[in-house]
Amino acid sequence: MVKVIFVCLGNICRSPMAEAIFSHLVAEAGLSDQITIDSAATSPWEIGKTIHEGANERLQALGIPTPKHVARQLDIEDIKADYIIGMDEPNLRAINYLIGARPSGEVNMLLHYAGEETQIADPWYTEDFDTAFSEIYRGCQALLAHIQSRHSFNQDAPSI
Repeated sequence: MVKVIFVCLGNICRSPMAEAIFSHLVAEAGLSDQITIDSAATSPWEIGKTIHEGANERLQALGIPTPKHVARQLDIEDIKADYIIGMDEPNLRAINYLIGARPSGEVNMLLHYAGEETQIADPWYTEDFDTAFSEIYRGCQALLAHIQSRHSFNQDAPSI
């Protein structure tokens, strides 16, 4: 089982959008029973809140189911993930600080997998959920391709 966790500042915009988009792509690939997906925050500011309405509206407009989501902070169990994916440099620094040295796994910004070192701007501040969605979608497609190239999956396994 491959574990992926998406991380942003508050866990109400970018990381739950990435969780929903990646879950959708993983389901389309028939790998839902072989890849677990979650999201978390680096800060405690939004703990307990649901996904931002702008993020939710953008996902729904494109027919991507939104997860039943309650914002939470990155915890000790999360650092065991195979892939910890940050949305920008400040969050990547916070992730690395929180997890310290760990024996395995990858910690990168999402667009790294698309060959870019671009940060995904926080739509909580910019109100630009369209650009955030587009960048997150592109990053999630590239991340899935990366994971598929590095792991052997049972393609005959039924999807959940």
